[in-house]
Amino acid sequence: MSVHQKTKSLSARGERLSDTFVQLSVLNGKEASELDIPKFSEKIKTSGFQGLKPVGADIFQLNIGKLCNQTCAHCHVDAGPDKKHEMMTRADLETCLRIIEKYNYKTVDITGGAPELHSEFKWFVESCRAMGKEVIDRCNLTVILSNKKYHDLPQWFAENKVKLISSLPYFSKVRTDSQRGDGVFEDSIMALQMLNAVGYGKPGTGLTIDLVYNPSGAFLPGAQEGLEKEFKQQLLRRYGIEFNQLFAITNMPISRFLEYLLDSGNYETYMHELVNAYNPATVANVMCRNMISVSWDGHVYDCDFNQMLDLKVAGSSKHISTYDHDDIISRQIVLNQHCYGCTAGAGSSCGGEVL
Repeated sequence: MSVHQKTKSLSARGERLSDTFVQLSVLNGKEASELDIPKFSEKIKTSGFQGLKPVGADIFQLNIGKLCNQTCAHCHVDAGPDKKHEMMTRADLETCLRIIEKYNYKTVDITGGAPELHSEFKWFVESCRAMGKEVIDRCNLTVILSNKKYHDLPQWFAENKVKLISSLPYFSKVRTDSQRGDGVFEDSIMALQMLNAVGYGKPGTGLTIDLVYNPSGAFLPGAQEGLEKEFKQQLLRRYGIEFNQLFAITNMPISRFLEYLLDSGNYETYMHELVNAYNPATVANVMCRNMISVSWDGHVYDCDFNQMLDLKVAGSSKHISTYDHDDIISRQIVLNQHCYGCTAGAGSSCGGEVL
């Protein structure tokens, strides 16, 4: 079994891009580029939007911690094995449970890092399921094989009816390992087979596993429907693997993917590609309009991408300790240049295309 670590995180390497202020300076044309593109907040006015406001609060997403057994080249979280201290406390998890129950969030979407590495992960999931909430776990698959103590995860996921969303960049070893680390493809296939064995992806079981496709370079994903068909055919034919849906997600120009764009000289081209692909029809359906995103230290954001740029929600509910639901559902959503990534083409969200 391989160690899936190509490099260290930006922060462990002491890179300037580990500072979210530097990332925002790059995105807004103040550093490393003379790029001049329209402000996203101005662009959406052409779609009839004077800013963005929520349409509800259905999804409670939380980044339970940045610790991960992988260090993927495109990771917008800058997660990795060196992130041992960026883990949500039990007290903050209990606060999250109270908010989820009191304000009737329907779905709890748990991400990381590798969420399963958190010592309170199983307790938190079981607490959410006891309240009747749908629980989504964004599982990187390889964590199942990373240590014997996680080999029981497939059966435990099935017993708790956890919905799984897992990244698989491609159905070939070369493209997957180039993005996520040596040996990741082989372990991902083995983990998918283990999940299939307990019923995930199988008709009639009610056990859902969706896969996520991220492009391996500085280009937008192809049409989700066509990619899903190809992935299903190839994974079934080659490995006997079944899954439910494929989500095609645009790589956001932040964190380690931003580093890649700058180092490869593709930053300006990629940003122009996002802007030129802007689709006004996507704006009404972007994911930030019916969710909140909570960081490992309890701060509140409009979405996972804003979280990684430390763009906290507008208003008084910037931390779960000061959570005000009325304030949350009436807030103005914080926008910046990376938002072009969610509105390009058919749109992009944690659940794939938005159109």
